[in-house]
Amino acid sequence: MPTTLSSNFSNNIKEFVVNEGNGVKGLSELGLKTLPKQYIQPLEERITTSTIIVDDSIPIIDMSNWDENNTKVCEKICNAAEKWGFFQIINHGIPLEVLDAVKDATYRFFRQSAEKKNKHSKENSTTNNVRYGTSFTPQAEKALEWKDYLSLFYVSDDEAAALWPSACRDESLEFLRNSDIVIKKLLKALMKGLNINQIDQTKESLLMGSKRINLNYYPKCPNPELTVGVGRHSDVSTLTILLQDNIGGLYVKKLDSNSWVHVPPIDGAIVINIGDALQLMSNGKYKSIEHRVMANGCNNRISVPIFVNPKPNDLIGPLPEVIKNGEKAIYKQVLYSDYVKHFFRKAHNGKETVDFAKIN
Repeated sequence: MPTTLSSNFSNNIKEFVVNEGNGVKGLSELGLKTLPKQYIQPLEERITTSTIIVDDSIPIIDMSNWDENNTKVCEKICNAAEKWGFFQIINHGIPLEVLDAVKDATYRFFRQSAEKKNKHSKENSTTNNVRYGTSFTPQAEKALEWKDYLSLFYVSDDEAAALWPSACRDESLEFLRNSDIVIKKLLKALMKGLNINQIDQTKESLLMGSKRINLNYYPKCPNPELTVGVGRHSDVSTLTILLQDNIGGLYVKKLDSNSWVHVPPIDGAIVINIGDALQLMSNGKYKSIEHRVMANGCNNRISVPIFVNPKPNDLIGPLPEVIKNGEKAIYKQVLYSDYVKHFFRKAHNGKETVDFAKIN
């Protein structure tokens, strides 16, 4: 197997990785000793030890006392949403076997041949709701990210049965189904923190009208210090529900600082983060925070996020209940699909998309 790239191959990396569907997994399996130049990130985008805080961590919230101790758990959730934008939940009620099964299914999907996976690429997929790809937006990025993904937009069980890859369909659906109760509990707590005590059908549809599940694969990387698994960004969701494996590599920016905090894997835990949509709806009370993933030189890593979103044709902005007492709106009402388009047409660049919705 080659360990260095011929100049001809080096110039055709995009062809091999993107167009032929080999992904960075295919690159990694060539046994390269050095990182291809297309993946070398500018210095300011790399994670360095000087910017990492080791004596701080995002909150860990035990949800086992949810019913008996509602107020206390609610307060912890709202506090974490305001001060960190990120927290981990334990004893959340999603069975461990469901979590293990979707992790196994992620490996199963990515172990398939490039040809099989590439059937679901942007160019070949029969639907926009199933998308296999690599990096984030290869056509807009100066430096590519060291990640492959499968993105599944949920419409209905019937559509999933017909169109989602069989290698991971059932396990992904099961994780989605089981996460529903947790999502509703979290949103109930977060709405209480905004003095909204009842989530009616209209509000529920606005908060969680659509869902997407991604299966992410970060293969072992030569020179991981020169690249990133995912560049710094905040999510466009209302909430993101993230299942990590035991490898680690997720870093969260500490509020009002330039420092980054590692999110350590905890067996059976789920990482929750506030997305831009909820930051806008809460008029900035809840924070969607920049985060990024470090590449790993020793291990393959996977993660499975569920993005809980408004529907594409929903208008998002400060909720009427939040600004009814005279609080000034700092965001305009924007069509959610416009917001998402703005996010996906550029490379990852921190929180710039939120500024798109700010009232000048």
